[in-house]
Amino acid sequence: MSWRCDLTGKKPLVGHKVSHSNIKTKRRFLPNLRSVTLISDTLGRKVRLRVSANALKTVDHRGGLDAFLLKAKDDELAPRCSSSSAKSQRNGRRDLPERPHSPTTANCNSRLR
Repeated sequence: MSWRCDLTGKKPLVGHKVSHSNIKTKRRFLPNLRSVTLISDTLGRKVRLRVSANALKTVDHRGGLDAFLLKAKDDELAPRCSSSSAKSQRNGRRDLPERPHSPTTANCNSRLR
């Protein structure tokens, strides 16, 4: 499982741990990821995502998952969520395909149709 936000695409940053004697050692700054279940009014079901705390605050501020996807620009969304299926949902398409059989193999795009 990668340390990457499903909505914004935030990933670990690389920096230095600096000691008192100014010795620099490489370290990783991991994003604050949380596993959450968001409710989509458009889909009429719950969507399980692994998002950063910052993205969760933004979803709450914008008024839910559907409003977040409507207002989000393509460069804001993670690569998994910015495909044509997410764009078609933002354009207001209401015809929804059947739910995938195995949710572990389905990616974010198939869950957000």
